[in-house]
Amino acid sequence: MRKLLISLGLLLLLLVSIPAFLLASGTTDSSTLRMLFNSMMGIAGPAANSDIVRQQYNVPDGFTLELYDANLPRARFLLFTPSGDLLVSRPHSGDILLLGRDADGDGKPDARATLIEGLERPLGMDISGGWLYIAESNRVSRIRFDSDTGTVDGALETVVKGLTDNGNHWSKTIRIGQDQKLYLAQGSTCNICEEEDSRRATLMRFQLDGSQPEIIATGLRNSVGFDWAPWNGALYATENGRDLLGDDLPPCELNQIEAGNFYGWPYFYGDNIADPDMGDDPLAKDRDPTAPAHNFRAHNAPLGMTFLDPNTLPPPYERAALVALHGSWNRSSPDGYKVVSLHWGTDGIEERDFLTGFNRDGTISGRPVDVAQGPDGAIYISDDYAGAIYRVRYSATDNNNAAAFELPTVNRLDAQPPEWLETANMVTMADQGNELYQRYQCRSCHEEGENPKGLENLRERLGYAAVIDVLAAPPSPMPLFPLTESEQRELAVFLLWQPPESSANEQ
Repeated sequence: MRKLLISLGLLLLLLVSIPAFLLASGTTDSSTLRMLFNSMMGIAGPAANSDIVRQQYNVPDGFTLELYDANLPRARFLLFTPSGDLLVSRPHSGDILLLGRDADGDGKPDARATLIEGLERPLGMDISGGWLYIAESNRVSRIRFDSDTGTVDGALETVVKGLTDNGNHWSKTIRIGQDQKLYLAQGSTCNICEEEDSRRATLMRFQLDGSQPEIIATGLRNSVGFDWAPWNGALYATENGRDLLGDDLPPCELNQIEAGNFYGWPYFYGDNIADPDMGDDPLAKDRDPTAPAHNFRAHNAPLGMTFLDPNTLPPPYERAALVALHGSWNRSSPDGYKVVSLHWGTDGIEERDFLTGFNRDGTISGRPVDVAQGPDGAIYISDDYAGAIYRVRYSATDNNNAAAFELPTVNRLDAQPPEWLETANMVTMADQGNELYQRYQCRSCHEEGENPKGLENLRERLGYAAVIDVLAAPPSPMPLFPLTESEQRELAVFLLWQPPESSANEQ
């Protein structure tokens, strides 16, 4: 009954919260309304598929994007276990899923299981001392977790109880710091107001058993993601700015969290600009607002963030974090809907696009939520709109920096031609294989630089089956490209097939 009342309340909120400028602009088409219902109630959008990911989405040069899992409705936050499995929280489904690590290298999780269900809108998760900690909307709980077997044991134990989850921003995010304390972020009940519960719109800290609660930062309207910079231990948190001040105000924020600081909401926004709807801060004598470390564009809705381990990444990512921008729901022109990288330098923080393409002329195909870097060094991104997880991997294309690798040198010719060759249109397949060769920049490793890798005399060493095997399970550091079975065959034909001399002369 409680969940039904919450759903009805959210539906009413949606119906009264669609801004008048959206209606006046005529942008409330089916795509926009679908995205609005996703924002308010978690209703899924169109499903992702490999063709959309490959053709529409973009990542920086040197990175490869794959669709890791396409059947995860309402997937939100991500957490890797010590054994390399991936946990996925789904608040609107009340469960946490476990995706088995990709041990066979096929670009997909090896298994999927519901780890725990019947939770009250779970979001944040962390693991410490054999416990899985879960941030539900009304409490923080924990349960015994065996990373080796990927199983839980016993009953949930409440660590922090009595949290309020009324109002707009009911989700809770937790992380365990290097100080072995539990950090909890919880958003405001409203767009702009004074809170009755002093714990809302704050960042708190506890002992791991939930004792010794303390509020360490206030004035944080909705800080869904936070993480510590590995080079100096500084704590940063994303923040969603308030609504209903127009398309371009106020900015969303990245704040550097320091104990005891006030970060402005509801009396200030952005670079400490007084909010026109609140008047003077009644506690102005006792506190000054802290300006953001970085401003995102208005209504971009930054959610999950993670600082990157640079060991498997190029030099520009040495001091960098990725932030998922969930995207606007109340803007006349949709904005956000991407993952950006933040780069710390001598001149401050620079924001760059990392994963884009979810917004095509106002048609939204995905809404990134969280970012996690796996033990394999790859970057995993959840999308609660498409119900998907994407994997982004880096492979150096500069031959001087890439680790040496060679295709197999032994003879692995086909014992007999594969059956599919009998009906194949070799000219067409070779052309399509050439397009794939160019699309994935194979030339940069196999033909260019001081030490091109491994394509000379290929027909004398490998047959179609062997080439397809290499494409399906490439030797490091050759990237695993998201090729279908047909595309693997087309690329193999391009590499191995030699047109008859007469045909070659005619061309």
